[in-house]
Formats: sequence, structure tokens, C-alpha cells
Amino acid sequence: MNRIALCFPVTDAQVEQIRRVASQYEVVNAGQEGIAKAILDADIFCGHAKVPVPWSEVVQQGRLKWIQSSAAGMDHCLKPEVIASDIRVTSASGLFANQVAEQTFALLFGLFRKIPTFLRASEKKEFIRRPTEDFHGKTVGIIGFGGNGRRIAELLAPFGNRILATDVFPFNKPDYVEELLPADHLANVLPKCDVVILCVPLNDSTFHLIGEEAFAAMKDSVVLINVARGQVVDEEGLIRQLESGKVAATGLDVTHEEPLPEDSPLWEMENVLITPHVGAQSARRVPDTVDFFCENLRRFENDEPLMNEVDKELGFPRPKLH
Repeated sequence: MNRIALCFPVTDAQVEQIRRVASQYEVVNAGQEGIAKAILDADIFCGHAKVPVPWSEVVQQGRLKWIQSSAAGMDHCLKPEVIASDIRVTSASGLFANQVAEQTFALLFGLFRKIPTFLRASEKKEFIRRPTEDFHGKTVGIIGFGGNGRRIAELLAPFGNRILATDVFPFNKPDYVEELLPADHLANVLPKCDVVILCVPLNDSTFHLIGEEAFAAMKDSVVLINVARGQVVDEEGLIRQLESGKVAATGLDVTHEEPLPEDSPLWEMENVLITPHVGAQSARRVPDTVDFFCENLRRFENDEPLMNEVDKELGFPRPKLH
């Protein structure tokens, strides 16, 4: 019998919802503890394995036909052997763009309004006015203008800030974005930005994208927000830039190693705001993912185009150009 392996926190009722759509499949709710074994006997995999998966063996068996990621980032499953295989891959790209935008704003405004400073003062019961910064009038650079980057720009637009962006596909520029440049024009954008927001996927071209060269191109006292992947930033370099004041403050929803090690200097810095990779967290995350998977499953069974089918060489769905 055909088999679907699940690896995200579904309820029994949600497993039944999937079974109703996939009546010809056995649906196995493997969880993180069982996915490495269950995926070897699966025709379809839905979820996000956070444990080692024997991808080479999966590909060699030739049984798995489709991966539906429950995340927008695809670095957990787009291994070289999967890229080279015939396995189809779809993502949750854009499904939680509202939540990622909200997290971005929480980090951004938390830093400009000095929330880390006031939280520390609050713990000491100190009711003392301290200086804050103004966000209005700043130039914002959004690096990666996919579903998350576009939603962030859309919500920023009413503030009246100057918005610049880069992307692998620099097309369909909204009127409220002043410039949308190719991804390799990073050096042309960074020197203009007071705030840099990272929204790129993690792949070979974006690993340590923000490193020595990028930091050198940035304005002094820039604010850096990372809601992409921790490995997009050279973390040791970031610490040095924070210590020197070149980077005035940083908001990190992601870190190079997760959890962030207890001995990381980032924990003790007053100009750093850290959240534990909750950008896409939502009360609706699992039910919305299940609904999305069920619709894609219906399409898969009827040989219809899948939503968010990933170009495996790019690492994300190829955008529609219109």
C-alpha cells in the first residue's frame, strides 16, 4: 500500500483529515523520533525533519516521489542527492509571511525603542527615561524579495520609509519600493541602508552572504535584522561589528547554531535582541499546513500543477513573472 510519512506536530484529527483526502494511502505520523526510519518506506513525505535523515538511502530506494515541506526554508531536505533525483519538492513558502513580518517588526521596533535596555531596567525596578531612536525617515534594505520580503515591504510602506530590495528575480517591483535590484547588486544597496532585513533562503550562494565584505559596505551604526537562516550571517564577524559599533544593533530570530550556545557573547550584548526561531510560529500554523498539504495532495493525485513547487537548483519556487 502507498504510504505517507508525516513529521510535524499534527493532532489525531488532522491525521484523519489527511486520510480522508488520501484514502488510498496509509498515513504514518512518524514524528521526529521515527521519521528517519519511516521515510524509507514512504511514497510521500510531509513535514520538516530536524533529525538526520538517510537521504542517500531514500533516493537509492527510488520509492519517495514527493516531499511537501512544512517550512519555507528547504535546507533541511534539499540535499545534493535529492536535488539530482526525480523527487518532486514543494514548500510552505509565503504561507506564514504575515507571521514572519510580525516577528520582523517586533525585532525592529524593539531595537529602535530600546526594549532590551528597558527590560533590563524593569528587572531592577528602574523607572528611568533613556534615549531611543527614530525609525521614521530611515532607509530600509530588504535582502531577498520573495514571499516574506514582499510582505514585510508591503507592511512597511505606510511608514513612509525609503525601501530598497535585492532578489534573484528582480521583477514585479511594487510602487512603494524605490529600487529592486538583482541579488548580485548587494554592494550597491548596503551603503544606502540604515536598516538591513535578511529574508533570503539558505543555499551555497547565501551561506555567509553577510560577511566581511558586506559589513564593510554597510553604513556605520546600521541595524541588522535576520529572519532568514542563521548561516546567512558570519556570526563571529557580526559579534566583532557589534563590539566596534559598526552594527548598532541586531535582531536575530535565527542563529548559526540552534539553540544558540550558552557561551555566545550575543546573549550578554545590550544591543542584541534574540528570539528562538519563532518567526513562522502561529496558532494556525499546523492547521493551515494541513489544509495546504491536503489541497496539494488532491492536485498530486489528479496530475494537476502543485502549489509552491520548488526549483531544486534554486532552492525555492520559481516566481511567476507578470
